[in-house]
Amino acid sequence: MKRIVFITPEDARFGFAMAGVQQVICRAEQLEATLTTVLAEPETCLVIVDERLIGHMPEERFHEMEKRWSGILMVLPAPEAGRPPGEDYALRLIRRAIGYQVRLDA
Repeated sequence: MKRIVFITPEDARFGFAMAGVQQVICRAEQLEATLTTVLAEPETCLVIVDERLIGHMPEERFHEMEKRWSGILMVLPAPEAGRPPGEDYALRLIRRAIGYQVRLDA
């Protein structure tokens, strides 16, 4: 059976487990090792990482892992008000899935 895994910091301990998905708790400095372990599990098909954990991991390394893995690896934006939005993750996923840049106008 395919599995969805959320990787979050300690303060989100109870949120995702109540939804019935697997949740892995780690500190930012443990993210690369945690990702390596989770991505190696054959039943894992979707990994969602809390954005607050990304800071200690080189961005190039994260993107390298994302490209080499056959599943979907995405980042869950942190709920911080007043911060300008980064690259749209939905557009990245669409571009990855179809191999073409799609422009969506609102």
